[in-house]
Amino acid sequence: MTGLTSDEWEKFRDAPHCHICERPTSFEKLVSYLDKSKLTITRSEFRNLNTEDFDLLARKGAFPYEYVNSVDKLDETSLPPRESFYSSLTDEVVSEDDYQYATNIWRRFCIKTLGDYSDLYLKTDVLLLADVFENFRDDDVERFDVMSVSSDSVIGYILEVDFAYPQSVHDAYTDFPFCPIRERPGKRNDKLLATLYDKERYVTYYHNLQQCIQHGLYVKKIYRILQFAQSPWLRGYIELNTRFRTLANNEFEKNLYKLMNNTVFGKTMENVRDHVDVRLVTRWDGRYGAEAMIAKPNFHSRSVFSEDLIAVEMRKLEVKLNKPIYVGMCILEISKMRLYEFHYDYVIPLYRDKYKIMYTDTDSLIYLLECENVYENIKRDIARFDTSDYPEGNAYDIPRVNTKIHGLMKDENNGAIMTEFVGLRAKMYAFRVIGRSDTKRIKGVKKNVVAKTITFDDYTRCLNDVMEQLRRQSCIRSTLHEVYTVSELKLALSPYDDKRYVVPDSVATLPWGHYKIPL
Repeated sequence: MTGLTSDEWEKFRDAPHCHICERPTSFEKLVSYLDKSKLTITRSEFRNLNTEDFDLLARKGAFPYEYVNSVDKLDETSLPPRESFYSSLTDEVVSEDDYQYATNIWRRFCIKTLGDYSDLYLKTDVLLLADVFENFRDDDVERFDVMSVSSDSVIGYILEVDFAYPQSVHDAYTDFPFCPIRERPGKRNDKLLATLYDKERYVTYYHNLQQCIQHGLYVKKIYRILQFAQSPWLRGYIELNTRFRTLANNEFEKNLYKLMNNTVFGKTMENVRDHVDVRLVTRWDGRYGAEAMIAKPNFHSRSVFSEDLIAVEMRKLEVKLNKPIYVGMCILEISKMRLYEFHYDYVIPLYRDKYKIMYTDTDSLIYLLECENVYENIKRDIARFDTSDYPEGNAYDIPRVNTKIHGLMKDENNGAIMTEFVGLRAKMYAFRVIGRSDTKRIKGVKKNVVAKTITFDDYTRCLNDVMEQLRRQSCIRSTLHEVYTVSELKLALSPYDDKRYVVPDSVATLPWGHYKIPL
C-alpha cells in the first residue's frame, strides 16, 4: 500500500466531508463522536495510563506544521507560541482552546523537545484514526442485512461469519448438511466434511448465506465483508461452447467443448502459490551455474539426473496473485446452492418422508424414492430437468428438452431403473441398473482391476461382513524422469467411513455434530 504524501495527508486531515459517506465532518469531529470505551486500539498502546491522562489524549491535537521547516526545530525544548500554529490552508492560527490543550499535553506528559511532542502527536493521530475506521467497519457490518441484497444485484458480497446449527434442525439436515468444510476426522488427512457443527469464520458467498438463513441457521457474528462488482460476463463464452457441444457429432468434440468451459473455471481457481521455480543446469561454475544457484539464499533443493545435468529448485521471492479466485469461488458456491435448492426446495416438499439420500458427489445425488411414478413427476416438472439424453420415444413419454442448460438436474440413467446400490465411502460405490452391466467405482484402483477382480457381491460382502479387501495392481511410476513399473497391494474395498458417524449395528450414518451421536 502506498503511503500518503504530505499534501495528500493535509487534504485528508482537513477535509470538510467524510470520504465514505460524503457528509460534512472532520477528523476532530469523528473522534469526538466515539465513546472512550470504543477507542480500543488507542487504549492498547497506552494501557498504562490512568483514566484522566488517557481522556486527555483521546482527542485531536494541534501541531505547528509550517513552523517546523527544519530538523533543528525538533530539538527545541519548549512549545512554540500560539502564532506559530498558523496554517496557510485555512489562513488561521489554532484556537485558544486547542493551544491550551497542546500546552497541557506538553506539561502532563513531561515532554522535553518538540520532536518528542511530534512523536506523541503523530502516534495518537494514527491510533485515533485507526479507531475511527474500525468503528466505522463494525457499525457498517452490524447494520449489513444480507437478506435484503437481491440475487441479481450488481454488487456481490463474500462474507466471513460465525453461524450456528440449532439442534432443532439436525434431523432435517441429517442427509445433506449445509456448508461443507475441510477438516481432519481423527488423525487422518484433511477431508471435505458436511457436518452439523457450528461454523466459525466460515467464508461464503452471500447467496449461500441467504439460503442457510432461510433454512433455519442463524448468523452469530460477521467478521469481514468483501464487496465486488458482479455480472454474467462469462455467459456468452459458456453458452457458445455449450451450443457447439450440443451440435457435436462425436465424443471427441463433446469433450473438447466441455473442456473449453472447465479449463476457464480451473484457471480462476489456480493457486499460484504452488508454482515452483526450477532451473535446469548443465555446468558447475559461472553466473548461472550450479554453484551460483546453490549459494543463493533462496535455494531450496536439487535433483541430479546425470553427471552433467541437474535441476535446481529455488524458493520464490515473490508471488503475483493474478488469478480471479473470487470468480471460481462464486461458481463453486452457486453450484452447491443449486444442489441444496433442488433437495430442500423440491425433493423434500414433494416426497416428504418417502425419500433417502444414498450418496452425494460434487454435482450429483443418488436417491431412494418411494412414489407411484417418479417419471410422471419429472414430466410434470420438466423445467427442472435436462432430459435431452432420454431415448427417442421412451416408455415414459418424457420429451427431450432443455439440452445442456446449466443448473438443471439430469437423470444419468435416462429412464433405466436402478435396483440396487451399495455405498461404502466417498468414491467407493456400486449400483445395478436393469438391462445394463454393474457400475463399480473405486478411487485409486485401476479400472481394469475393478472390472476383472471385483464384483457387486464384493461390495455387499464388505459392507455386511465388515471386511476390507485388497487387490494387486501394476502401475507406472516416474522418479527423476526415470520411468518404471511397480506391483503394489492396494486397499480396494473398506467398510470404514470416517467422514460420517456409523450408527452401531446398522448401515445408517449421521453427520458429525449431530445431537444423537454419543459424546
